[in-house]
Amino acid sequence: MSKTGKQFAAAKVKVEDRFYLIAEAVPLLQSLKFAKFDETVEMTMRLGVDPKHADQMVRGTVVLPHGLGRSKKVIVIASGDKQKEAQDAGADDVGGEELVQKIQGGWMDFEAIVATPDMMREVGKLGRVLGPRGLMPNPKTGTVTVDVAKAVEEIKAGKVEYRVDKAGVVHAPIGKTSFDKQKLIDNANALAASVLKAKPVAAKGKYVKGIHLSSTMGPGIRIDTVSVEAGAKDRDGDH
Repeated sequence: MSKTGKQFAAAKVKVEDRFYLIAEAVPLLQSLKFAKFDETVEMTMRLGVDPKHADQMVRGTVVLPHGLGRSKKVIVIASGDKQKEAQDAGADDVGGEELVQKIQGGWMDFEAIVATPDMMREVGKLGRVLGPRGLMPNPKTGTVTVDVAKAVEEIKAGKVEYRVDKAGVVHAPIGKTSFDKQKLIDNANALAASVLKAKPVAAKGKYVKGIHLSSTMGPGIRIDTVSVEAGAKDRDGDH
């Protein structure tokens, strides 16, 4: 462990005590890499909301323009023709009640679940298993839908689901350290824009209190929130 400690300390020294633009932070983060595996790059946003109040809950999804570097294992719980639709769209496993029973029996070899509305009575039985893992299908995140093909394709393409935690923090992956610099910058901007758009009406005062970028093993880099907010506004105006 001491070796990792030394490497982390050496990397941390190279991060100046200031706020960086995303375009500066990404190449710096990539240059600090010392782990032997391809680390995940994560964005953390501290928000001025109180998630204890339902009307200040921040959650949503964003399809990152350049994906996450790997395809998630997606299963679909559906009936009839929707099962074939899901298979054709590339779902890793498809089924109805028997798939619910398989999960109840302890099978958890998947990273995302899509369900059709008519199957939610069955899927509801899995609340205790899926809820704590953040895997419960939800209409708000597009995982309870009749358009199973679109849902599967989006998740496979790099759709990221985010949700504010008890401390008012959103954190989500935006790619790998091996990504092209511009792809990570684009993904970071896309996530930030989505979280900004998800600002609850009930949120008062400063919404984004802090943003950090970090890799799995590397130190956090503080991001200039004003530039992120301005950039998101500019992109919104372009549409």
